[in-house]
Amino acid sequence: MKLRSILISASLFLLAHGVSSVGTDGLSAFLMDGDSVTLHTNVETKQQEDIKWYINDTRIAQISGDLSFICTDVQCNKGTERFEDRLELDYKTGTLTIRDIRTTDSGLYELKIISIRNSSEKTFNVTVHGVPAAERDEMKRKSVKEGESVTLDPGVIKNPNDLMTWHFNDICIAEISEEPRMICTDVQCKDGDERFRDRLKLDHQTGSLTITNITITDSGLYKLQISSSRFSITRSFSVAVTGLSAGEIAGISTAAAVGVPLLMAVSVWVIYFYKRQVKRKDTRMQCSDQKSLH
Repeated sequence: MKLRSILISASLFLLAHGVSSVGTDGLSAFLMDGDSVTLHTNVETKQQEDIKWYINDTRIAQISGDLSFICTDVQCNKGTERFEDRLELDYKTGTLTIRDIRTTDSGLYELKIISIRNSSEKTFNVTVHGVPAAERDEMKRKSVKEGESVTLDPGVIKNPNDLMTWHFNDICIAEISEEPRMICTDVQCKDGDERFRDRLKLDHQTGSLTITNITITDSGLYKLQISSSRFSITRSFSVAVTGLSAGEIAGISTAAAVGVPLLMAVSVWVIYFYKRQVKRKDTRMQCSDQKSLH
């Protein structure tokens, strides 16, 4: 609960203060260490524009219109390795993705699109909050036993205009959006995976995903993607499902060893009692017949 309070407070702050000026997009969702974020250009390049990305006035990515020059991080600035190959640049749109984001990646990101006819600029105010490892693990790493239920909570305030999509092994298993209004789970979703067979529950207000009657085959990496026209955030959740412990298995075996013979003994006694009652009834009927003859 403490972690959730921190996440919600941070989300409210960003919603209130994220947009600081015209052309600046503040991320209105909580970013924590380990998340991935994609900053959208919302353009389709025609191989006529130069696209450049900066953080705090330092160039970190660039793609030329004819694709003759492409660079990210250290390739753009020798001696500067702050992102360590964690940047991905989409060649068609110029969209920038920062993987495994860290608090040191916080800052003002600036996008410049330069063409012969015109130029445009856009800035993104990205804030990454550090969360203690223990609290982060509590939220993003779940360990449960077979048959139990587990809830994966995004820990953010859901924006009505955002699309929230849950994936397991890169397969869409749940999706929720407001415009157009849509909500689906498991086989209802476009990929049609029937692994969970109506064991998924999606909270319409928070976007949290609950898996009921969980099985060992449900173990793995779950990813939540929160998307808007400006940016996309990907958060990963690790779920480990364990079978019954040796002690529990031994307990079940012991109960079975005691229960089966007991059940058999009860069954034999019931059969014996039933036959005895039938025999007594037959004897009484014979005696009654003999008396009537005399």
